Amino acid sequence: MLVFGEPYETASGTVLVTVTRQGRRGGPGRAVGLYTINADGVTWTPAVDQGRISLVAVCTGLVAAAFSTLAMVRRPPWPNLTERAMIAQAESAKRRR
Repeated sequence: MLVFGEPYETASGTVLVTVTRQGRRGGPGRAVGLYTINADGVTWTPAVDQGRISLVAVCTGLVAAAFSTLAMVRRPPWPNLTERAMIAQAESAKRRR
């Protein structure tokens, strides 16, 4: 349920009305946005939750780091430098000559 706050009039004659969403079981609500009423008309400015945006960014980075680590463990991008691979590479180089 949306709850509209008390109108606040600034010195320039602009009226601001806050809008919040009521919390569950009467708990604290979350800010939804702000209505700005002036001589030009009414504008709606949505509230932005910076904490949630930051959390999504951090989680995205964590998942990307986990996937890249998994890819490196399964098959690293550098050449296979085991003894058997080095011997096979030397033998194939001899055959090409």
